[in-house]
Amino acid sequence: MRGDDCPICEVVAHASALAELEMCRVMLGEEGAPMPGYVWLPVRRHVVELHELREAEGAALMRDLQRVSRALVSVTGAVKLNIEIHGNTVPHLHVHVFPRYVGDRFEGRPIDPGSVREPAYAPGAFVALRQALADALAE
Repeated sequence: MRGDDCPICEVVAHASALAELEMCRVMLGEEGAPMPGYVWLPVRRHVVELHELREAEGAALMRDLQRVSRALVSVTGAVKLNIEIHGNTVPHLHVHVFPRYVGDRFEGRPIDPGSVREPAYAPGAFVALRQALADALAE
């Protein structure tokens, strides 16, 4: 809970991010993505709960989420975004953003990322989406 040996802090410190925002990093990966455009945003400072953020940090987190939301919808054509705030399995505040599409594999039910066995991206689609999303976030 204190952040000692926190694997998300390790990601924040060393993994490459799609974008650096005010409070978060935007992480996008091809492997294990439950659907195209799935991203997760670790908060750069080690906190576990929303109430641990200072007021300005909470506002910055919301701005980050709005920025990512706009970019994802623009780039993917998603009809809905499911946004989940976590920190229970790994005690570090982070946000998962799942674009939803008409006819997606979870249509009409909750998202179950652990049930996904096949790739979310067609060959070459990930690279194109990554660039388009990076460009949209840079605007």
